[in-house]
Amino acid sequence: MEKDLVEYIAKSLVDDSSQVTVNIVEGEKSTILELRVAPADIGKVIGKHGRIAKAIRTVLQASTARSGKHTVLEILD
Repeated sequence: MEKDLVEYIAKSLVDDSSQVTVNIVEGEKSTILELRVAPADIGKVIGKHGRIAKAIRTVLQASTARSGKHTVLEILD
């Protein structure tokens, strides 16, 4: 569910939505979502001073709060 949420938000922000991929890495205590977008769209996902990335992370934390899971979003080059 979290993967779909991050993928939907990222595809809404970028120009080339076919380049958006989200990989899930399960850890002992947390889940890491690795977001990859086209190099030209990195700035659109991060935003000025990281504001959009922070907003995506906030929405992600709110969606996982009830289940008690710790989820981390990493935006990869």
